[in-house]
Amino acid sequence: MSAPIVVAGILWGAVGIASAEPLPADTEARLGAFCELVSLAVASAQAREDLTASRARLVKAGDEQRRKLERNLHDGAQQRLVSLALTIRLARRKLDSDPAGAASSLEGAAKELDFALEELRELARGLHPAALTEQGLGPALAAVAKRLPENIEATAYYIVSEALTNVAKHAQASKAKVDLTVAGNALRFEVTDDGRGGADPSAGSGILGLRDRAEAVGGTLFVISPPGKGTIVTAQLPFSDA
Repeated sequence: MSAPIVVAGILWGAVGIASAEPLPADTEARLGAFCELVSLAVASAQAREDLTASRARLVKAGDEQRRKLERNLHDGAQQRLVSLALTIRLARRKLDSDPAGAASSLEGAAKELDFALEELRELARGLHPAALTEQGLGPALAAVAKRLPENIEATAYYIVSEALTNVAKHAQASKAKVDLTVAGNALRFEVTDDGRGGADPSAGSGILGLRDRAEAVGGTLFVISPPGKGTIVTAQLPFSDA
């Protein structure tokens, strides 16, 4: 007599018993109940392990983004602003003795300021796209009467953007499509392509990062990617847990 141990729809193992003596009439039911408890215990342990790993990846990603932001500020806009301050000081010293030189220095300072502002705008777009702040997901969700929570908009934006980036880099696809719908109290969307498929979450394809983003706001994300048949990324983000 045996009973399976099934975890998340996958056969994880089985428990079998044998006896030379007749077993009680309720043995099969008791064995099934025991295997259900084992299945729940294994699923719970796996969920805790997945949650710990997800949190670790989120912390690591946050640290990496902060370091990247610091480097970009130091090597880009900060250096330009330091140069701009020096240029303005030199121009001020030339105002009386060399007005033409001072004017030329100030013109150069104005250009440096334009470059610095553009770099700061690029950094700001990386933190939170201006289009989301100004328009929300309106173009994609024109039929939605109410504005979505900001963190749900941002999460959807980054997941879709990263999924499309993966399509462009790895899928060798001829087309991709994004479908977004609001059902009840959740945003549901799919990113599909007709590429080579075979995306493997364990191979560093970026899928784990997408799943982490969805789970961080209480959502879910699944990937179906059979080799040679394209990839489907499906996510659902609830408003109530946002």
